[in-house]
Amino acid sequence: MMQPAIDKFMASGAWLVLLLLRVLQVATMVAAFSGAMSTYAQQVPSAAVRYRADLVRAAHAHWGLDAPIAALAAQVHQESGWNPSAVSKVGAVGMGQFMPGTATWWCQINDMPPDQCQPRNPVWALQALVGYDKWLYDRVRSTDARNRMAFALSAYNGGLGWVNRDKLLASSKGLDPLVWFGSVERVNAGRGAANWRENRAYPQRILQILQPLYAHWGPGI
Repeated sequence: MMQPAIDKFMASGAWLVLLLLRVLQVATMVAAFSGAMSTYAQQVPSAAVRYRADLVRAAHAHWGLDAPIAALAAQVHQESGWNPSAVSKVGAVGMGQFMPGTATWWCQINDMPPDQCQPRNPVWALQALVGYDKWLYDRVRSTDARNRMAFALSAYNGGLGWVNRDKLLASSKGLDPLVWFGSVERVNAGRGAANWRENRAYPQRILQILQPLYAHWGPGI
């Protein structure tokens, strides 16, 4: 009794539509689950809680009461995972991952004696990270605070000179030199491919992936 109806259903092609809808439903569920797992995997390290007050004090001292605390905390997360003993393969040390030369320069321009230049000290590192960010932020121009912070982060990772060269190249290509996302981030003024990819991922990861984890700490950008 049912066979003619089944044959008609199969011939109509409706079964294929239902199958595709079911596949789409399963794919959506898998994507949602994967997104949830990814968010779960990105957690604030337990060590961060210990240094939260130090970061907030440093941020307020250098940036004022409207300091982008969530962005700064996300940067520490990216740099060292809040590990004061972190050492990179190229020799950057401490929570802020300062290279020895950069740490020495930072101490000199801030009139710190050599015995106070302590990149492995977590309090020093947090003060230096947020201070250096502000120093860079004050030296880049942009259309808005978020793009300006992205420029500052790119400079922290790869140097202010490269940011300025990238801006000039972007302008020569008809791109807006005052916009990082979708504009200056697309050009490469001469860095090696691996360094360029790392530098472009740096602001993206901090501002768009890690910053939301620290939204409860204070303002973002």
